[in-house]
Amino acid sequence: MLSCKELVARSSDYLDGQLTFAGYLQARQHLLFCKNCRRFIKQMRLAQATIKAMPEPVVDDTDELVQRMTEAHRNRNRP
Repeated sequence: MLSCKELVARSSDYLDGQLTFAGYLQARQHLLFCKNCRRFIKQMRLAQATIKAMPEPVVDDTDELVQRMTEAHRNRNRP
C-alpha cells in the first residue's frame, strides 16, 4: 500500500487519470483507509474546479505593452 507521502506525490497524476491501472488501484486502496488523504484529494478537486471556473484573463498585446512602458519610463526620466 502507498504511504501518504507517495499518494501526495502521485495526486496530480491520479486526478488527471494518468496513473497506470495498478497505480490507480494502489491510490484507491490507500484512499479507502486514509481519511486525511481523502480530504486532501477532495481539496485538490475543489481547487481544480475553482481554477477551471475562473474567467480567462484579458491579455493585451505584449509588444504594445512593452512599448508603452518604455515610453513612460523615458518620459519620466526627461528633465
